[in-house]
Amino acid sequence: MPSGVFANTLTTAQLRDVRVGYESVREAVGDDIDVAVHCHGELDTPSAIGVAKAVEPMNPLWIEDPLNPVFSEGRMELRRSTNLRLLTGEKMELVRGFRPFLDNGAVDVIHPDLCFSGGITGTKKLADYAALSRTPVALHNVGGLVMTYANAQFAVSIQNFFKCESALAHPGRYVEAMAASNPPQVSKGEMTLPKGVGLAVDLNPDFLKKNLAPGEQNEGLWEGYDGEWSHASRQLIALAEATPPQKFSWRVPRRVSGPSAKCTCISPLPTSIC
Repeated sequence: MPSGVFANTLTTAQLRDVRVGYESVREAVGDDIDVAVHCHGELDTPSAIGVAKAVEPMNPLWIEDPLNPVFSEGRMELRRSTNLRLLTGEKMELVRGFRPFLDNGAVDVIHPDLCFSGGITGTKKLADYAALSRTPVALHNVGGLVMTYANAQFAVSIQNFFKCESALAHPGRYVEAMAASNPPQVSKGEMTLPKGVGLAVDLNPDFLKKNLAPGEQNEGLWEGYDGEWSHASRQLIALAEATPPQKFSWRVPRRVSGPSAKCTCISPLPTSIC
C-alpha cells in the first residue's frame, strides 16, 4: 500500500493488501509469536470491520485502536461484527473515559497509559473498575526507563494485568542505557520486577544529558550532581512520568534521541509505520 497518504476509508484492494501482509507475517513467524494489529484510531467503522475480517484467519493477539478514541455506536457495530479481541485506551483519561467502553462491553482489553489515565493512583482505580467485569489491563508504555519501571511496579499491584509494551531490546538498547545500575532483566518476553527503593530506578545522568532532544534543556536537574540522585529528584522524575502533564508543571527532560519506541506492531494503514 502507498505510504504517507492518510485514508480512513480503505478500498477493497487495500483490504486485500492487509490480508496478504498479515498472512506473510504469520507464515514467517509461525504460530508461537503473537502478532497484533494497530490501527492508530484512524479508520471509519466499515474499514475497521473490513480489517478485522481480513486478519481474522491469522488469529492476531488483538486489534488496537481501530476507531476514533471517543465512544460511539460504531464501537458496538464493530464489536458485533467480530470475535477478535478488541483493545483501546492509550489516549483516554480516568475511569470516566473508559467507563462507556467497559459498561457496554465494547472492548475486551483496556490499554491505559500511566501518564494520561490518571497516574498510578488513577489507573489503579481504573483497573479495579475493569476487574468488576473481568476485563484485563494491557499497559501502554512508549516511555523510557522510569515509565518502564513504573509500569512493572504497577502491573504487580493489580489483579487483572495482562501485558505491557515497552521499548526494551530496541536497536541501540537506549532504554537500558538509561540505567546507572539495576538495569532491566528480561528473559523470553518476561521482565523480572526491579527491586529497590520506590520504583527501583537508578538513572544514568551522563547518558541522559548526552541524548537530550534538540532544543531540550536540563533546567538545572543535574546542577550540583554529586554522584547520586537525591531522594527529592527521584520523586520528581517518577511523578513527572506517572502524572498527566496538565496536572504537573515542572518540566523534566524525558525525551531522548533514539529509535521510535512505537515499533512493536505492524499497521494495516497506508499512513502509519509503527
